[in-house]
Amino acid sequence: MKIVSVAGAPCDVVNLAAVHRALDARADVEHVVVQTGPPDDARTAALCDVLEAPRPHCSLDVGAGPHGVETGLIMQRLEPLLAKLGPDTVLVYGAGNAALAGALVAAKLGSRVGHVEAGLRSGDRTPEELNRVVTDRLADPLFVPSRDAVGALKAEAVAEERIQFVGSVRIDALCWALARVPAVDAGACAVVSLHDPAAEVVAALAELDHRIPVVTAPAGYLELIGAVAGAALVVTDTDELQEETSYLGVPCITLRGSTDHPATCQHGTNRLVAAGRATLLAAADRALARRAPARPVLERWDGLAAERIVSVLCDGSDFPAEPAQKAPPAAHRTRGVVAIPQMA
Repeated sequence: MKIVSVAGAPCDVVNLAAVHRALDARADVEHVVVQTGPPDDARTAALCDVLEAPRPHCSLDVGAGPHGVETGLIMQRLEPLLAKLGPDTVLVYGAGNAALAGALVAAKLGSRVGHVEAGLRSGDRTPEELNRVVTDRLADPLFVPSRDAVGALKAEAVAEERIQFVGSVRIDALCWALARVPAVDAGACAVVSLHDPAAEVVAALAELDHRIPVVTAPAGYLELIGAVAGAALVVTDTDELQEETSYLGVPCITLRGSTDHPATCQHGTNRLVAAGRATLLAAADRALARRAPARPVLERWDGLAAERIVSVLCDGSDFPAEPAQKAPPAAHRTRGVVAIPQMA
């Protein structure tokens, strides 16, 4: 069996690495990785090395640009490549233009399309949201990370047999990383990962620093996971780290009005907060004062999502969204790294 993964943004590489490790255990699978960006992308190369993922077998050399131009160039360069490779399945990841372009080309060529992180919805009609919706219409199977994603797809009249509730591959990557990072004292600092902070947010963080040390998130993936695992609080304005902090039981303040990962707000530690001085400081005070003694446990966030994906693709297994189960006993909900159970 030949499986082609199409990756765009660095976050795609994190998810792809988890899937690759599961695929690499199968002697009957050839996994080809296509990177849509430039071949000399240093960040992608560094992530591949750190995550022990394969360097891309080929790069399409499409740089960032207007959505239509970027998507069109990826399609133009990917089509002859997929026609030559003749994959049984094309895997696309997340909500970038690479996912949309990859799904469109593969579907038109008659290949099966699998969408990793399917069904996530923020409800705000952003370009990423539109990419997700269209990609989910084209893909089968749809690998969903959380129960809310199942509900979103069913609300869009997606047939249940297309939906595979496998869990979050980002948690797979996290579990893998936690075994490779040094222990960090819990509650040591507030880790900040902001792409575009407003002046009043910067001022609020300066005030917060008088109460607890505020540090900028490290650039390296393993260093980032180590810092977040030992943090008292995380402040971010992106979709990144929301799942990781929920798994770890670390309070997360997300300075946005919506999220693609609503399960992290419904069942995890994530809180959406307006980007302002007073709102940020008040949210930080609440988070630091009310941190729960037990970490949340989200369904099928057990480090085995990639194994389930491979089982679906290679063995025809089925992972439907069964009725919600009761939370595990408190004894199994303590913070920290837990032993990963065998796949059920």
